[in-house]
Amino acid sequence: MVAAVEVKKYSKKRKAGPQEGIPASPPSAFPQEVGLEMGSEDEGEEVDEDSDGEVEEFPEIDTSSDTDDEEYAANGASSEDEEEGDEQDEEGDEEYGDLTDEEDHHIFPQAKTIISDITGQPKRVYPEIEPDYDSDSSTEETPNRVGNIPMHWYDDLPHVGYDINGKKVLRPARGDELDKFLKTVEDPESWTSAFDKNLQMDKPLTPEELDIIRRLQESENPDANYDPYEPMVEWFTGKGKEEVMPISAAPEPKRRWIPSKWEKQKVMKIVRAIRQGRILPNKPKTASAAPQFYAIWNDEPSNAPAPLPAPKPRLPGHAESYNPPEEYLPTEEERKKWEETDPEDRERDFLPQKYSALRLVPAYDQFIKERFSRQLDLYLAPRVQRVKLQINPESLIPKLPSPSSLRPFPVYRSLQVPHEAKRVRTLSVSPDGGWVVTGDEGGVVRLWEVIVGKEVKRWTFKSKVGAVEWCPRTDVSFFAVAIEAHIHFIIPPNLPGPILAATQNALAPANLPPAPSVPSAVKWTSVPAAQSSSDTPVLALNLPSSPEPPKQLVWHRKGDYLASVSEGQAGVWIHQVSRRHSQAPFKKVKGAVQLVLFHPSKPHFFVATQRYVRMYNLAEQTLLKTLMPGIRWISSMDVHPSGDHLIVGGYDKKLCWFDLELSDKPYKILRYHARALRSVHFHPTYPLFASSSDDGSIQVFHARVYNDLMTNPLIVPLKILRGHDVKDGLGVFAVRWVPRQPWLVSAGADGQVSVWCS
Repeated sequence: MVAAVEVKKYSKKRKAGPQEGIPASPPSAFPQEVGLEMGSEDEGEEVDEDSDGEVEEFPEIDTSSDTDDEEYAANGASSEDEEEGDEQDEEGDEEYGDLTDEEDHHIFPQAKTIISDITGQPKRVYPEIEPDYDSDSSTEETPNRVGNIPMHWYDDLPHVGYDINGKKVLRPARGDELDKFLKTVEDPESWTSAFDKNLQMDKPLTPEELDIIRRLQESENPDANYDPYEPMVEWFTGKGKEEVMPISAAPEPKRRWIPSKWEKQKVMKIVRAIRQGRILPNKPKTASAAPQFYAIWNDEPSNAPAPLPAPKPRLPGHAESYNPPEEYLPTEEERKKWEETDPEDRERDFLPQKYSALRLVPAYDQFIKERFSRQLDLYLAPRVQRVKLQINPESLIPKLPSPSSLRPFPVYRSLQVPHEAKRVRTLSVSPDGGWVVTGDEGGVVRLWEVIVGKEVKRWTFKSKVGAVEWCPRTDVSFFAVAIEAHIHFIIPPNLPGPILAATQNALAPANLPPAPSVPSAVKWTSVPAAQSSSDTPVLALNLPSSPEPPKQLVWHRKGDYLASVSEGQAGVWIHQVSRRHSQAPFKKVKGAVQLVLFHPSKPHFFVATQRYVRMYNLAEQTLLKTLMPGIRWISSMDVHPSGDHLIVGGYDKKLCWFDLELSDKPYKILRYHARALRSVHFHPTYPLFASSSDDGSIQVFHARVYNDLMTNPLIVPLKILRGHDVKDGLGVFAVRWVPRQPWLVSAGADGQVSVWCS
């Protein structure tokens, strides 16, 4: 209201300039409804009735009228301007009464201009501010001036804060819950107040605040001036306001890029400056003022412990004396020997000499060299004291059970079967554990009994025997012998009638199976059952030609499939006895195949090359896993009866144990042999395995595998069996366990086959 009156008053003053003769209209009181219209600067003013429609002339600009009277008085105007301002104030008082009072218009106190007693210059003086002035309650600020702090700090104090003068604001008295209830009954407007934490009292809410609370409770917009139905502004409707959308989101091509001429000028300016030498791309390095040499011991002091003292030189003894005892003086032989010895191997760097007086002792010729050595000792001396670890060596050894508690296992040699000084490279034990068949390099295959070592039958071939392997079936009894490019199936003598008939029916049936649709390079030849005998093979296989005989024969656990490994192009073949069919499972193998194995319970096939072991699934014809033993040349391999573990031996004296469910890296690497490993074998029923080496020894281990997958296998070395002689650098070629006893059969390069019993 006051601002509107001031605007109107200001316009009256501007009109009063050119029309001084027109009398002012008498002031009138404001009606109940006041309609004020504030037009913009572009709009014209309404024409008064007294003006007769004529346009008023714009009043002359008076510089004194640009500023309000009060500002003129505050800025130190002249006395004449003050009188004019007073006259204008009086005229305004006649028109508007009390609204033009200076006390009502001036918010800040007016300044007075006086002459300073010190400088003699005019200065402004403001009246003192009275802090306890009376004002309207609407402008009164909160008396508590503690600020925005947690008020629970004053819970235990009689006051709730401090006012502007630093005095305590006491906590107002508050009634109990009964007083609050009575207050709500007596005063119907008590619900319109809210508790003020700063003042610790109830403070009434304004109508605007109550309206905001009501709108929030009714889920409305808290702003009373908000219009949800205001007309929509058409931002993109009309000519020139359409939103242009791109047809494609592809980035702009580089051909549309226009280079900046300004950037080109800046770059050329820099290029010209470089050509003229005003800008040096790489400033030459100036010699630093820091000293090139410094004392390495002058470090800043630190809180670290003091360094260890330098080692003291050895004190001189009687030999360094100028008059040593006679026993320290060298003889001619000792002197000559000392001179012939290299300086690095001499016990002393000098020879003791004897002088009659100290003044006759010459200068020491090794003084410079000894000083230099001493400086090297000081330079290389350790500056930190090494803390010696107090570790009991026995604590580093794993806790293993005693071998005596892991019996039975073989400990001595019970019998020995000679082979006329021929190297016995291969042997096999029958499934019932009663017979052993061995083959030597002379082409002789012997069948003998395990318990007494009596030879029952001997077969002689023209070339050396590569491998022999007994069929694992228990209802039949025969074994396979690999010689040159042939595999012979031989029936041992003295078999019971039912077993002999079943064996002949398996190897030479009356009705041969039909020939396979795909021809094979392996030819099968058999002798009729009526003409068969134990002296000649009943069935034979003719393999592709190779320079050496097959070096390994492996039976499947069911006894129908036989795998052979040959060198050269022959490679790996799998033969099925019941169908008289042979096939090569691999068209191409990476590296030379050394060994193969059948999984004891799954259709998996292990193939060992020179450095890797690959596991294939024969049913799905896929590669399952590639094991990396880290051996330079694999020599032997065997799988655990459970099928979850594999041991691999190599010519580099290492034996690797693999957990097939754990990783493709060895679970444990054993190095117990001094020379190359030749054979490894698991016992089919006992928790034992053995390894043989060219050092002539056989290592026997306890290997217990637990059904719990979280428990690691227990591997304990039990016994070292020595009895084979090493000839031409070769030791024990093969070891095999007797299936039903903890006995071991070994064959060596010395032509001896030994049986080790527990």
